[in-house]
Amino acid sequence: MPAVSLLICDDSNLARKQLLRALPAAWPLDIHQAAGGREALARIRQGGIDILLLDLTMPDMDGYQLLAELRADSLECKVIVVSADIQDEAVRRVLELGAVAFIRKPADPVHLQQTLASLGLIDGELSMLGIRESGEVEFRDAFREVVNIAMGRAAALLAKVLGVFVQLPIPNVNVLEVGELHMALADAGQSNRLTAVCQGYIGGGIAGEALLIFHDSEVAEMARLMRTTEYREPEMLLDLSSLLISACLSGIAEQIDVVFSQGHPQVLGQHASINELIRLNQQRWESTLAVEISYSLEGHDVHFDLLLLFTEDSVELLSRKLAYLMS
Repeated sequence: MPAVSLLICDDSNLARKQLLRALPAAWPLDIHQAAGGREALARIRQGGIDILLLDLTMPDMDGYQLLAELRADSLECKVIVVSADIQDEAVRRVLELGAVAFIRKPADPVHLQQTLASLGLIDGELSMLGIRESGEVEFRDAFREVVNIAMGRAAALLAKVLGVFVQLPIPNVNVLEVGELHMALADAGQSNRLTAVCQGYIGGGIAGEALLIFHDSEVAEMARLMRTTEYREPEMLLDLSSLLISACLSGIAEQIDVVFSQGHPQVLGQHASINELIRLNQQRWESTLAVEISYSLEGHDVHFDLLLLFTEDSVELLSRKLAYLMS
């Protein structure tokens, strides 16, 4: 059987590694990898790529843009999207753009094989798993991909509640000292007036606080989308924050095999400036593993920032939990 030329396109080393491990061991493959859409497009234009396993959320050219380019240039290869963005609208859009299938991250080996077999790309009797060399994965890359998957699940829930399409960013993951954290918070609050909801969490020795920052000018639009004009603004913000923070933390917990207990969400510094928020909470944020996720709602002038602030002691425990993914 001649080898099939397969290209994996994902900006995450961990995601590419997971896909390599999920491919059937007996499938003769000529494997190529690309860390972004432009790199993948250039490789496909060279010719000879039969199958593309494609991520959606990437920095230079995202999966939607790559699919559009493939269609515009009449470039032939079968595209299977493998993404953390599991919104119904995301699935509809990629299939409309020419993808032949959609698989949610992390790709389940059985589901991947069934999908490949249903498309006539492999014999359904191929042995399941194989170990393919894929290199080392650093902690930041591994944890960013874990957060990416959790973020996608939270966005899918938010999209259903609000009836909108949530535009997903690439999460930023950094270890920040207190001064750097203050700068990150200042960047998140580009306007002078904002409201933040804070919720603590702990599980398996891993602890931190989630901070959801809303710009005051967008709160009324959020209330309209949630159809909650009958009750007060703080209650609406607490409900939305609880939904989004819980969904994101649950997605992380499931992947690293812990259970997070969450405190009650609290509105912090309502209608205060970002400087006031920092002043009120600076003692709680010393050195921290900071995850920043900036959500936008398509068709609405609504943007809000979710910060997950893990304590310094949590980093070593997270590293141990992620070790099996990184090895």
